[in-house]
Amino acid sequence: MAGHTQETATAALKLTVAPMKTPPKFPRSLAGLILLCLLAAGFPADLQAGSLRETQAVRAVRQITSSVVNIRSEKTVTSESVLYATRGGQKVSGMGTGVVFDSRGYIVTNYHVIAGVDWLRVTLSDGGIHMARIISFDRQADLAIIKVDAGHPLPEMPLGTSSDLMLAETVFAVGNAYGYEDTVTCGIISALHREVEVNEKQTYHNLIQTDASINPGNSGGPLINLEGNVVGINVAIRAGAQRIGFAIPIDDARRVIAKLIAIDRLGQTWHGVQTQDDKQGPRRRLVVTGILKNSPAAKAGLKTGDVILRSGKQKVVDAVDFERSLLDRKAGSQVELTVDRNGKSTRISLVLAGRKASAANTAANTAANLAPAAQQAWQAFGLKFEVVKTRELQKRHGREVLEHYRGGLRVTEVRKNGPGASHGIRQGDVLVGLHEWETVNLDNVRWVLDHPQLRKFNPVKFYVLRGRETLFGHLPVESDAR
Repeated sequence: MAGHTQETATAALKLTVAPMKTPPKFPRSLAGLILLCLLAAGFPADLQAGSLRETQAVRAVRQITSSVVNIRSEKTVTSESVLYATRGGQKVSGMGTGVVFDSRGYIVTNYHVIAGVDWLRVTLSDGGIHMARIISFDRQADLAIIKVDAGHPLPEMPLGTSSDLMLAETVFAVGNAYGYEDTVTCGIISALHREVEVNEKQTYHNLIQTDASINPGNSGGPLINLEGNVVGINVAIRAGAQRIGFAIPIDDARRVIAKLIAIDRLGQTWHGVQTQDDKQGPRRRLVVTGILKNSPAAKAGLKTGDVILRSGKQKVVDAVDFERSLLDRKAGSQVELTVDRNGKSTRISLVLAGRKASAANTAANTAANLAPAAQQAWQAFGLKFEVVKTRELQKRHGREVLEHYRGGLRVTEVRKNGPGASHGIRQGDVLVGLHEWETVNLDNVRWVLDHPQLRKFNPVKFYVLRGRETLFGHLPVESDAR
């Protein structure tokens, strides 16, 4: 038995040292040696040594950074009584982050980033710096839409979903942390469906909790997954806590965004389509849930249960896509829709109508039936207005005002002892804002007066131009003026 063992060992030794006719060629460099090891482990042959550093995380972050913007602001802090010059108070700087969701310059951020600001300045990924204007916002959801005119299309954020998030899933926060632009932090999903009370006025619902570091300045920035898709909008931190931050789920955020950019809210047109997002894992679609009577949608032949696939050239996966495909279109514009109806693709021509035609039929404009916009403004404020275009605004009030305002409403009459007169507004003043919404037409005023949250911000903060000075104060709105 022992002799047999020795014989086997000797044979193995002879095999080991036996000469080879074609000796193997070994790589001379360390990179080549690593490549050889990877090949042995089953990695693809075309893998380059440099790509070892280009991980999935690197590719994910690279995918989002071009659509992330840095926001800087300034606001005036002072005691408020009747009417004040904005130059007279203390100037406070602010910062935040935003994400481009439409190539025309529409950006989503947090409401608290833009609340009460005198101006907003946005730095794009290409280094371009632009003044931004506030389009609309939802205080309770803590989301706002701002816009820049960059002069060229901007990269849009990669769309993700929060419907299939997993505990311990890797995520990254990108933002303007403490003013350090494009800061990236890494963490995991720590919890889902968190309810967070910040103060007596602000409670968040259904938040994503993450241990990715979220710092002041990150607010409004994206939370992304390993695929580089946006799964949340960073919103809050727990003061004094270690690595506890929160984000609004992107599916919740986009439902709010769709309302904030709805054409019957921002423009003079409407469609009468009621929809609902259907997002379950990889499935994303926009389902028609209702058609308002005598609406453009009803006349076009849209039906409940239709799934909107395309609107013009825009692929539609949710209400945001549908609404932004209609932005800036005028009444009478025809939009070609492609819908899935019972498994069959169908083309439908939707012709947008003016808002006045919609007032009798859409719940969104029910409040507009109380009175024409001019009558409503007269009743609420004791003021009559005329529209001031951008060019006239520049001519009368100075070129620098264009950094802040696109236009306004000149006061043509002030009712004696009315709210406007009592709070310092004079004939000739130009109303440029109400509660941080711009007022370029009477519909903007009407929208504020019809706002369901008016009671919470009544008396309404107003901004007027007087010469080259911006003044502000507060106007109480009587309940019967709505």
